[in-house]
Amino acid sequence: MQVPRKQRKRRRIQSSGGSHNSCVRHKPTHRNHVWSYDFVSERTEDGRQLKLLIVIDEFTRECLAIEPARSFTARDVVLTLQYLFAVRGAPEHIRSDNGPEFVAKEVHRWLGHAQVRTLYIQKASPWENGYVESFNGKLRDELLNRELFLGLEEARVVLDAWRLDYNHRRPHSSLNWQTPAAYAATLDDSKAGAFPAASDADPPVGATHQPPAQHPITPPPILS
Repeated sequence: MQVPRKQRKRRRIQSSGGSHNSCVRHKPTHRNHVWSYDFVSERTEDGRQLKLLIVIDEFTRECLAIEPARSFTARDVVLTLQYLFAVRGAPEHIRSDNGPEFVAKEVHRWLGHAQVRTLYIQKASPWENGYVESFNGKLRDELLNRELFLGLEEARVVLDAWRLDYNHRRPHSSLNWQTPAAYAATLDDSKAGAFPAASDADPPVGATHQPPAQHPITPPPILS
């Protein structure tokens, strides 16, 4: 029996490790080399939709954001990335599926201005975005399947607490049993190729503003 052409092509892609944009063919080699982002769907107690925008650094395994909202536009995605670029620096690449929020002209144009290259995986091939898919599975098993959010604000607080716990208290087997934050702290950015922080930007809705830097106050000289 002859295998259809599309099916043969899919098998060839899978056997070769996926497309050129997959996490197998295009692996991260340093911090801020490749980020990936994705959406996870959930519902609050009243049955209303809740969408979670997940952003991770594939090399350090740090979760950079879990941004909840009832819905997302391309502009909302840009605002979240703009804030992360400002506080962490811009990645060289960002990997995603072909969802409408990620392929929108506004997002693509903004990433181009930021000199961030996009890595769009093959359609219906979530394994090509394996790092964020693995993270999504942990989030689903350890939190979302056990928690019933009463509303958006509660979801924001609980999700961010879980994200901090994941980054700072959860040893990761692929990081030689270090936590993502501890592993990231050992990296030399000058050698790792991490980009410098971008210009200041407003945080997305719900993000916590960073406190302003505190400068020592020098008392005025005493005139004799």
